[in-house]
Amino acid sequence: MSTTRTASTPLSTRSAARPAVTTRLIRGIVGGLVGGMVFGMMMQMMGAIPMIAKLVGSDSLVVGWLVHLAISAALGFGFALVVGTRLRSIGVSLGLGAAYGMVWWVLGALIAMPLALGMPVFAFTTTAWLSLMGHMVYGAVLGLVAYLLGRSRS
Repeated sequence: MSTTRTASTPLSTRSAARPAVTTRLIRGIVGGLVGGMVFGMMMQMMGAIPMIAKLVGSDSLVVGWLVHLAISAALGFGFALVVGTRLRSIGVSLGLGAAYGMVWWVLGALIAMPLALGMPVFAFTTTAWLSLMGHMVYGAVLGLVAYLLGRSRS
């Protein structure tokens, strides 16, 4: 039985890298879910969760939470892909997470969601500014949890 490997990457390095990447992605997903719970509670207090459900044609609170948490987990996965190897301190992790949340505020809350719901994009209302705070809290919690989970494994 032969094993295929590239000349530049020894087999032992490639197989050791796979679990590290998988672990990092799982930390991102878990961080995304925890951040999503915190942000979701903020949204719940503002009555915004049913609006999330409208993305899939519902107005159910439960559906809104499920959609919100699915998006939160997916964004956590993306965070781990993009910056997961840079989470070397609490401060850096919080900062990168908050910045990531700001990016998704623009992409999600100001562009994608309004387009999906037939609303104007880049509407800087009071709700939009509250959403910025929520996205930054989401990102900071995501970064912190991903950092702490990585730290506990080392």
